[in-house]
Amino acid sequence: MIKLFKQLKPYSMAIIAVLILVFFQSMGDLYLPTLMSDIVDKGIVQGDQNYIWKIGGFMLLVAGLGALCSVGASYLSSKVAAGFGKNLRSRMFNHVENFTLNEFDRVGTASLITRTTNDITQVQVVLTMMLRMMVGAPMMMIGGIIMAVSENAKLSLILVVVIPVLVAVIAIIGAKGLPLFKAIQVKLDKLNLVLREHLTGIRVIRSFNRTEHETKRFNAANRDLTDTAIRVNKIMASLMPLMMLVMNFSMIAILYFGSIRIDNNELEVGSLMAFIQYAMQIMFSLIMVSMMFVLIPRASASAVRINEVLDMQPEIKDPENLADERSKRGSKDGMRGYIEFDNVSFSYPGAENPALSDISFSAKPGEVTAIIGGTGSGKSTLLSLITRFYEADGGSIRVDGVDIREMTQETLRSKIGYVPQKAVLFSGTINENIRYGKEDATDEEIRHAAEVAQAADFISKMENGYEARIAQGGSNVSGGQKQRLSIARALVRRPEIYLFDDSFSALDFKTDAKLRAALKKETTESTVLIVAQRVSTVMDADRIIVLDDGAVAGMGTHRELLEHSEVYREIVSSQLSEEEIA
Repeated sequence: MIKLFKQLKPYSMAIIAVLILVFFQSMGDLYLPTLMSDIVDKGIVQGDQNYIWKIGGFMLLVAGLGALCSVGASYLSSKVAAGFGKNLRSRMFNHVENFTLNEFDRVGTASLITRTTNDITQVQVVLTMMLRMMVGAPMMMIGGIIMAVSENAKLSLILVVVIPVLVAVIAIIGAKGLPLFKAIQVKLDKLNLVLREHLTGIRVIRSFNRTEHETKRFNAANRDLTDTAIRVNKIMASLMPLMMLVMNFSMIAILYFGSIRIDNNELEVGSLMAFIQYAMQIMFSLIMVSMMFVLIPRASASAVRINEVLDMQPEIKDPENLADERSKRGSKDGMRGYIEFDNVSFSYPGAENPALSDISFSAKPGEVTAIIGGTGSGKSTLLSLITRFYEADGGSIRVDGVDIREMTQETLRSKIGYVPQKAVLFSGTINENIRYGKEDATDEEIRHAAEVAQAADFISKMENGYEARIAQGGSNVSGGQKQRLSIARALVRRPEIYLFDDSFSALDFKTDAKLRAALKKETTESTVLIVAQRVSTVMDADRIIVLDDGAVAGMGTHRELLEHSEVYREIVSSQLSEEEIA
């Protein structure tokens, strides 16, 4: 947590102001019992009414100034904590933005959401408490001890016994609670994961009548979290009764021994009252510290989880010696969007076998390169390497003659129009979703992209047309409509390279054919790579790459592969009749 608090430097002046205000508040609180003692011993006992009014008025002034200091300290501490939380969330978000898919897979989306929201909130709450209590409590305790000893040194021996007992109680309960608070955060991640899977997979769950199974999963995760929370709260709940028990016994001891000293004329009534108040202040300051011990273990666990993310370095970084200018000048023969794979290999972390092995090919502008193969053959992985979602283990990938590892990720991706396998739309209008591909796109460009993507017809039938709202996750449009809007988003960008990752799977054959015909006219100067399952989608491509278990099993045109590639013939025969093949 100390590591995170190093980010409080911009708030140094506000923190200093809080410390000063808390100091004056504490001094005022410590001075009040002395004034009360004087009222009793010099005013009430001696019957001096003027003295009572005089000191009483002064007490009101001290109390009022203390209240103002308390309000000011609370305001500034809350402002510092809120600003710290805002900056930390921004830092987390910006850091996670640079993660590769490997880091996302390693931490998990549900855990990242919990760490960015719940964990930072825990630290923020504790920071507010620390600025007020962790500074004020020691001041009150040390000042209270000094003032109590000054009132009566012998009676202060009671505190010598009581304070270590209170500290021991806090330490024991804190030691038992810390591991459980860490467990709570992990179990909260698990609950979020189960809930997220349930909500995103609701169609599959209902279609297979697995609602009861998922309910049991959620209840198990919820029960596990609840049981741990109850257990830790039981431990922490025992803190206050134990503290109050010790305090009450200490009050009995102070009153007993104090009354003896009053009988012996060694102590005045006002001084005993002041001593009791100082003892209460000392013990309440320890209670304040104990309240921090309820919050600090959980915040410490949260801080560790936040630091884990912030310390995680993305595997893919932009190079120091950039080759962007070289890439902007173009590659062979001045072509833009020229892609070369040179003996590229890649394995997912922990996988026994490589996802891709020794892949070599080139794709030129004006050509359509199609990639086909069985499930798990590495088709989507190949496109992910071009966009540098993952880093190749061996070989090199060149765009415009430059190794993509020598380009910034921003420059590389500015050349690419990517349509993912699972169409993703954002909440907002259709206009905004298509313009996501190019911020400054005109209305004319948006409409042209929609027409090429065969989306104009269904858009025109929607209420408000291009200003029609898309619900969260695109839940108010069909799968085929999602895909066409995703394709329009890539088209409006007019990139050098188009990557279509099985982007026509939800389209009927007629729309698929019309879309590919329109794309051919639109992408005459761009390099097009299409990953597809359907032979009808790839058979007209200039080059077809057949993948089998991560390796190239054939490369050529449709006719060439029918003659020379057994794997391709098997794929074709499984989808087309003999008449269609002929």
